[in-house]
Amino acid sequence: MRYRTLGGLRVSAVGLGTMPLSIEGRPDEARALATVHAALDAGVTLLDTADSYHLPGDGPGHNERLVARALATYGGGRADVLVATKGGRGRPADGSWTVNGSPRHLKAAAEASLKRLGLEAIGLYQLHKPDPAVPFEDSVGALRDLLDAGTIRLAGISNTTAGQIRRAHAILGDRLVCVQNQYSPAVRDSEPELRLCAELGLAFLPWSPLGGISRSSLDGPAGPSGDGTADGSRERFGAFHAVAREHGVSPQQVCLAWLSRRSPTVIPIPGASRPRTARDSAGAADLVLSAEDLARLGP
Repeated sequence: MRYRTLGGLRVSAVGLGTMPLSIEGRPDEARALATVHAALDAGVTLLDTADSYHLPGDGPGHNERLVARALATYGGGRADVLVATKGGRGRPADGSWTVNGSPRHLKAAAEASLKRLGLEAIGLYQLHKPDPAVPFEDSVGALRDLLDAGTIRLAGISNTTAGQIRRAHAILGDRLVCVQNQYSPAVRDSEPELRLCAELGLAFLPWSPLGGISRSSLDGPAGPSGDGTADGSRERFGAFHAVAREHGVSPQQVCLAWLSRRSPTVIPIPGASRPRTARDSAGAADLVLSAEDLARLGP
């Protein structure tokens, strides 16, 4: 496993997004725990969760409790594992994703997450999404208060613009350590945010990093192309499959290795719901792509 820096901490160059273990289509608990354990065995030290990762209408925290059980039952070392969770979103019974960025809600959510995770302090706490009904500075101010109180050790923001990153950085300074936005071969809207993170020294955690290569946990059934989309992504991103065949690895590994080469601050957090998938993703940290490979994969 190779490593990168997040808030002064050394973490694995590929993390694990644990969301698929708790939402629709989730595996049984035995396989879910085995999936987390497989990632840890492969050297993963960054686990990404959120209080809203649960089935629609259920109470918050299913995924956080699952992560806590996975760590408690893991037979290997876990002192270096950084658990990153998020607050500010909800999942009502209709299956939608709500947003609540009020300081009162975020502070209560963080305290509840801390209790579910069973930690002395949350290693990394992230604002899940800016709330248009709440001034952004107020939501970030709640993160500052949680840092000051010792409830959380590091802070991050997710689903944000470059302007919001600068505003959060002005409030939190070097205690803002990461940005988590969607970014993949198919979705590159966050190029400005990726460049800004490199400029400010913030880790960039792409969520749904395999878009265009395989389906994310929130995608519907596979489309006509067989890869989860109806627009022929397999054809659009065929170079990832060709390079994978030449290296004898999966296209997903190539995708994650390509993402890591986008910037030294990138730490992909692919989801997994099977141990073999978690192991495969972790293997991307050691996959070396040549200049010729990168040229074929495109900018």
